[in-house]
Amino acid sequence: MATTKKATTTKKKLDSHKLISLYMDYVLENEHAPKTVYKFCKENGIAEEEFYNFYGSFEGLEKGIWEAFYLNTIGVIEKSPEYPGFSNREKMLTFYYTFFEVLTANRSYVLFTLKKESTRMKNLEQLKGLRKNVKSFAKGLIQDDNKEKSLKFLQQPEEVFSESAWIQLLFLLKFWMDDNSAQFESTDVAIEKSVNTVFDVFDNSPLERVVDFGKFLYKERMVK
Repeated sequence: MATTKKATTTKKKLDSHKLISLYMDYVLENEHAPKTVYKFCKENGIAEEEFYNFYGSFEGLEKGIWEAFYLNTIGVIEKSPEYPGFSNREKMLTFYYTFFEVLTANRSYVLFTLKKESTRMKNLEQLKGLRKNVKSFAKGLIQDDNKEKSLKFLQQPEEVFSESAWIQLLFLLKFWMDDNSAQFESTDVAIEKSVNTVFDVFDNSPLERVVDFGKFLYKERMVK
């Protein structure tokens, strides 16, 4: 990634991390993506078939970069001896804080790649693998929490929670991209407030939410 120097030879064995670093360096130095795999490989002194050992296209490589960001994040938080004892709220906060530290270390590339297309949907295409991983992470948290609840109606819907975590990440990503505060302190505040809000909602049981919704409907009917 950003901390890896560009290679000019294949004397060292090529792997996905090296390929990612070469691609990110190319994009940042040339201010555009490579035109063809052939030219990219030739410029970096690697055989074209070596590229295809890891990715079938630049689109696949770009998705791989976001998955690498995710795996880097997980690797960092799992090294913390305190992490296993964290509450689900603390684990989610730790994930977001660490993930955006990883993004900040690669901010120039992230800003370029998320703004290169004219349509937002095309830019989000590269996040498909990340979406799957983030939803899986969030689903794991809610599954652990549900195991501790003996009554099924007190358990939280895994799919709803995991999807909300992904939407939350997209919101935070946009916030971080637009953040001009020193050391992106405003993003840290946004992470804390948004995570606490989501968990405050999910800490209420489904039954309580139904009751609250019922009260709302009752008041609406009484007003009309």
